[in-house]
Amino acid sequence: MPTGVRGVLVHNAPANPVLPIGVLWLPADAPRLPLGRISLRWEEASCAGWDVTAHLGLATTEVHLSSWHAAPDDWPHLVRPTVREVTGLCSAFAVATAALSLSNRLAEL
Repeated sequence: MPTGVRGVLVHNAPANPVLPIGVLWLPADAPRLPLGRISLRWEEASCAGWDVTAHLGLATTEVHLSSWHAAPDDWPHLVRPTVREVTGLCSAFAVATAALSLSNRLAEL
């Protein structure tokens, strides 16, 4: 990874495995991840392949989502299902939260 970054911020993970995972470089001095966003970081593994880690932004902190140790060179195909599922789950939670908020506001009328 380039100097001055701490990984990439995932924007999308298409279902089609031929399409790339959409990412942007995440500067080393960037604030913590926004709620529901995923970052990926990779470095060469000591024996072979790549050590890849994923973090998830929660309301007040970032949490370790997953690690893939000594992943092969095509590691994006390996991490895609996890990234896609978590992204979908976070989107579903956002919709449910918005619906609950709207319901609560309507109940107060």
